[in-house]
Amino acid sequence: MKICIIGGGLAGLTAALDLSGDHSVELLERRPFLGGCLSSLSREHYTIEHYYHHCFEGDSNLFSLMEQLGISDRLEWLEGSTGYYVDGAVHPLTTPREILVYPYLSLLDKARLALLTLRAKRMDRIKLDDVPVKQFLVEQVGMNAYTSFFEPLLKSKFGAMRDQISAAWLISRIAIRSNRTTGGERLGYLKGGFSILIDRLEQVLSDRGVSIQTGTPVESMQRSGLEWIVNGIRYDTVISTIPPQELAKLSGVEFPAIPYQGAACMILALDRDVTEGIYWLNMKDPAPYGAVVSHTNFAPLERYGEHLVYLASYFSGTLPDQHGQRMKEDFCTRFNVTDEMIHWQHLEVDPWAGPVYTTGYRQMIPNYEQYGLYMAGMFSRPNYPERSMEGSITAGRQVATCVRRRMAHDQH
Repeated sequence: MKICIIGGGLAGLTAALDLSGDHSVELLERRPFLGGCLSSLSREHYTIEHYYHHCFEGDSNLFSLMEQLGISDRLEWLEGSTGYYVDGAVHPLTTPREILVYPYLSLLDKARLALLTLRAKRMDRIKLDDVPVKQFLVEQVGMNAYTSFFEPLLKSKFGAMRDQISAAWLISRIAIRSNRTTGGERLGYLKGGFSILIDRLEQVLSDRGVSIQTGTPVESMQRSGLEWIVNGIRYDTVISTIPPQELAKLSGVEFPAIPYQGAACMILALDRDVTEGIYWLNMKDPAPYGAVVSHTNFAPLERYGEHLVYLASYFSGTLPDQHGQRMKEDFCTRFNVTDEMIHWQHLEVDPWAGPVYTTGYRQMIPNYEQYGLYMAGMFSRPNYPERSMEGSITAGRQVATCVRRRMAHDQH
């Protein structure tokens, strides 16, 4: 059986791994590197992800994959501190004392927030799918906590779409991030970076005979009986991991248009820390980025020899002109960073960075098999209602199972 997999992110790589050996598998990736949103940038002495990443204690399929690839000894658990930038100042929000003295929420607001955090894991996310996040939050924590704490976060992440976001997404995000110690949130990372995971996947796939073709966009695709012809080559089965609306343009098959947004992430290498030891600093003050993520306040600084900072922003449609320059200029002005302090910088842009979990999203999730095509990725059910490495790996494994079942059925 000859199988084409479109897309070299985690879902595509995992599906290829599960189908390799028994079948002829070819994987096409339009970019010159693998990994999708988990791809990395190589420096002289280290690699760093294009977009900030970490994993969580419940990521069982991710850990199983690491074990299968022989890299589980690289997994480490670190503490990620958090803060909020308000009125020109950094406010740490990691320890109970820091939360208690935070001046922009009342004691009642804080008590309601704490209660919501405790209840999040037990809430039925399916029932919340059609509930707008603003309505839910106002009911749960009150209008003041919504406008002063949550609304700026939603605005920076979703912009004009913030009122369409489902409460299911928020509760999932709170629940998955509730594993905290007094030093911060307990998060997983790979010593040496997640490039180790992608590189090892590539090596194992090559050893198993998978043809990996980077720098190879899909330019043509058409149905031919029970087969598909992709870039002029005939395949028995096609698995696509690209957004459904992009697949629709290529295949001519109509799929539901999953709402997506883009991400623009700038990495700055600095000669000092500028976020006062905080890993994840959300921005309440208006800025062309929603968070400053200081990677070396999470992973040990000595591994890199310089302070690494991400400026994270999201957009819908087309990225505004000079957006990267505006992010850098705002950051440098706000945090007193001079050009001499910057060792290097890199801007990574992905117009299809991830789905937007609007109300009713659950009803839009496509099945793994539709119209003779297989689909899996960030839009799949395991990534509802919040995308993750775990969700994409699970989707890749599940779609591979669907393909094997279909093949077994057809043979009988």
